[in-house]
Amino acid sequence: MVNVGEKAVTHRVCIARSEVKMAPETLARIVEGRVAKGDVLATARIAGIQAAKRTGEWIPLAHPMPIDSVEVVLEPAADGTSLMIEARVEAHWKTGVEMEALVAASAAGLTVYDMCKAVDREMVVDRVRLVAKRGGKSGVFVRDGETGVEIPE
Repeated sequence: MVNVGEKAVTHRVCIARSEVKMAPETLARIVEGRVAKGDVLATARIAGIQAAKRTGEWIPLAHPMPIDSVEVVLEPAADGTSLMIEARVEAHWKTGVEMEALVAASAAGLTVYDMCKAVDREMVVDRVRLVAKRGGKSGVFVRDGETGVEIPE
């Protein structure tokens, strides 16, 4: 585990995204609230928030940290074959929140899979990635090709 004891506390922000690819009928059932296990979007959102808060327990060398906020947004893709997930995590701390955002986006996607697997076993949780970050020595990072990324100073 990296020693962060001498690092300065700064405002850290990270955005991660993932996608769950599925049959159009599966996405329609999610959007219309016709999944037997319940409200997929609300459950996945809460799962992502909970996972971000517990990242230090999931990832062996991640530091437990006080998180200021976690937002998880799930939206159907325009083509009707994917659910797009975005997790945004903020903290005032000595180390970044990349892992917290990535774990949130992953857990939300896995929750969608779990809730819909009886309907669509072909689903794929895909493209889990860091989209943008700000804070610390390395400054600002925005992945090429990502759209709609706002990470204010």
